[in-house]
Amino acid sequence: MERARFDQAKSFAFGDARSAATYSVEILIVAAIYGGLAESARFLPAINPTATPLWPPTGLALALVLLRGYRIWPAILVGAVSPYLMADRSLLELGSVGIGTLLAAFAGTWLISRWSNGHQTFGTPSGIAKFAIISFVPTTVMSSTIVLAGFILADKLSFSDSVVTWLTWWLADAAGTLVIAPVVVLWAMARLRRASKWELSESIAVSALVSIIGIIAYSPLIGGDLISNDLNLPLPHRSLLGFLVLLPLMWAGLRGNRYGVATAALIFLSMAVWGFSVGNDPFPKADLDGSLLALLVLSLSVSVPPLALAAAIATRQDIEAHLLSLQDELSRQIERKNLALDSVRRHFQVLIEGVVDYAIFALDKEGHVTSWNSTAQKIIGYTPEEIIGKHFGIFYRPDERRAGSPTRALESAIQEGKHDVEGWRIRKNGTPFFITGSVSASRDGAGVLIGFINILRDATERRDAEEKLVQAREQLAMSQKMEAIGKLTGGIAHDFNNLLMIIGGSAQIFARLLDPKLPKAIEAIQTAAKRGESLTRQLLTFSRHQHLSPTIVDLNEAIKNMRTMIESSLRGNIVYNENIGEGILRVKVDLAELELAIVNIAVNARDAMPNGGTFSLSVNAVTVDHEIGDNRRGDTFFAMAFSDTGTGIPPNLLSKMFDPFFTTKEVGKGTGLGLSQVYGFAHQAGGTVTADSTVGEGTTITVYLPSCADEKITSKEHSSARAKSRQPQRQTVLVVDDSADVADVTSSLFEHLGYETIYRDSAEAALKLLETGTRIDLVFSDIVMPGTIDGVGLAREIRSRYPHLPIALTTGYSDAAKAAPPNLRILRKPFDTEALRDLIQDLAPPRSMRSSGVPLASSTTDALRRS
Repeated sequence: MERARFDQAKSFAFGDARSAATYSVEILIVAAIYGGLAESARFLPAINPTATPLWPPTGLALALVLLRGYRIWPAILVGAVSPYLMADRSLLELGSVGIGTLLAAFAGTWLISRWSNGHQTFGTPSGIAKFAIISFVPTTVMSSTIVLAGFILADKLSFSDSVVTWLTWWLADAAGTLVIAPVVVLWAMARLRRASKWELSESIAVSALVSIIGIIAYSPLIGGDLISNDLNLPLPHRSLLGFLVLLPLMWAGLRGNRYGVATAALIFLSMAVWGFSVGNDPFPKADLDGSLLALLVLSLSVSVPPLALAAAIATRQDIEAHLLSLQDELSRQIERKNLALDSVRRHFQVLIEGVVDYAIFALDKEGHVTSWNSTAQKIIGYTPEEIIGKHFGIFYRPDERRAGSPTRALESAIQEGKHDVEGWRIRKNGTPFFITGSVSASRDGAGVLIGFINILRDATERRDAEEKLVQAREQLAMSQKMEAIGKLTGGIAHDFNNLLMIIGGSAQIFARLLDPKLPKAIEAIQTAAKRGESLTRQLLTFSRHQHLSPTIVDLNEAIKNMRTMIESSLRGNIVYNENIGEGILRVKVDLAELELAIVNIAVNARDAMPNGGTFSLSVNAVTVDHEIGDNRRGDTFFAMAFSDTGTGIPPNLLSKMFDPFFTTKEVGKGTGLGLSQVYGFAHQAGGTVTADSTVGEGTTITVYLPSCADEKITSKEHSSARAKSRQPQRQTVLVVDDSADVADVTSSLFEHLGYETIYRDSAEAALKLLETGTRIDLVFSDIVMPGTIDGVGLAREIRSRYPHLPIALTTGYSDAAKAAPPNLRILRKPFDTEALRDLIQDLAPPRSMRSSGVPLASSTTDALRRS
């Protein structure tokens, strides 16, 4: 800590010593210069000892204090008294000279600093004028007065001669101050600001020219020993040539070269003082006061006006340079602003061009288009070249233009700032389109209107969608109604199919066991069961819960194969026409359901033409403009149009024609489920169905089926041996059903085909049986069963545990069938022996099933075996 303090004190001491040394050197240099200049003035020849024509030290002292401040006073004091010390003057004389010069310099500096901007006083003409006034009063007045008082007190001058002597000294001080101070201050400041080479060269040239003029006009060299006196002969009044000095001085002044003007004035006055010292014209020795006055006037003439002119020009040049600098800076700022504005414009253009849903364009105050984005061109149709400059009223309908709608929109935007618009407009091609958007008034920072901004959106599709929404709501209500009816009919059909299964199966058993005398009764039972089966099939198809077996079929070929069936469904007085065309029309449908739908439509057409007519069927490929089922807009459909020339359907009944149990036929002549089956078939196949009718002209029903052009037609070979084949050995079928009555009928049908059966009432019981190792060749299960596992779940478990064991399912109605894999066979209830035989043949020959690895059931098992 102590060492740090010592080092710090040492550093301060070193700094103080260095500053003191620098200050001392500065004092000595200034004192030497000042003293030398004062002594040189005393060496000039004079008419009398007190008639010094020019006293430079006062001006030098003023300049030094202006530049270095009051701290320079020791140098001025030493420099002022040193000539008198060397001349062995009295203390009173020394004190008066030193104090007078120093106080005059202080007074002049204080006034110039307060009144004329300090050492910058030579920068303006007014500053130079103020400097000249201050140089006369009080600077030189104070200096000459104090020195004169000291000399009077020292008995060097008499009081009677004091007025003349004071005037002489005052004029000498004033002349010296006017000439010396500007040169010292300007060149000192020039060194600080580094004057240009051109200014230095110009100053040297002007000084040289002034020197030549001064030598010719005032120098005692002409007429002396150095220059022949012959030059005086043509130049008797050569002093008049001194006025030529105004030319270089004015030139330097007009160039704004204050340094050259001040230096040239000093040189020229030096030449004049030289001539004054020898009494050359216009400074005769006989008239000392006149000569001094002439020298003072000459000093004022050659120093103050040219210097003021140079200051004025320099000020103007500085102002021009400053203005040019400001102009350059302003130009750069404008350029930056323009670049920023261009960048903002580009960004704004990119922004509005990136808005793909809105037409954005600007208008001037009169409503003419001034900008246009690409979306506006896309929506309205005009290119920027076509629309810019035109009135935006061109987008309005003619009646709206006549009514003044465009003008009212602009007026509303001006009053409220923003005007919402909605209505129809006209595209370039003349087509109308519906728009929504706004017109906003655009104003500058002062709130002055500069134009309008339009933002519009094409809402034609939205308006169309709103109109279609009403229709969709009506269709939704119809769909909900149909869905409710479908669920009801599906539930009824499930239980009804089980009843039909019992009735139909029992009838087949009776046919084998009863007396042959009862065939008509049995046939009636079977006919009723078939009719009930057809009825439930139509109900399930309408409710779209019917299990289908869709295949890829050629619609053209299928309809041609059905020609006989269609014609048999019609009467002889009805003409059947086909317009299908050539080519393969692939669709994926359940062929049996397709045939049933066509027959139902044909039967309805027949009943609508009691007096005969024409029934036409045509097939065409169409592209729909809306979504149908899982198909998207633009997909290809095949439209099967069925037209008749019957009585037609009234408009109030047209929307009900696909409702189940709805019919316009007489009681007992129709179930009302024919067209319901068509409706369910079309939607379950991924399509739809429509109906158009005119009373008295006929009805057209169109069924739309999705195209499957990229899929191959399913081929299915029918072997005659398939239907009649029987297995040489009895094999075992596991029948799984929650209804014991249905299971009895099913087992009887299997036993009629030569199989043994084992019955279980749930999927869990069936799996437990398989786990015991009982030999099973086929599992036949109902889908809907109580418990945690239904028929589909049982199939998954068997395929997972016993992959080689065949399994088939059956159902009268079940949503669970939708979850079944596509390769799992499902037989619809009610079924007969032939349908069961076809199912077994599709699965696999029973003998091949023995390799499944499932062991035979033992004879002691508790399973219920049918014999």
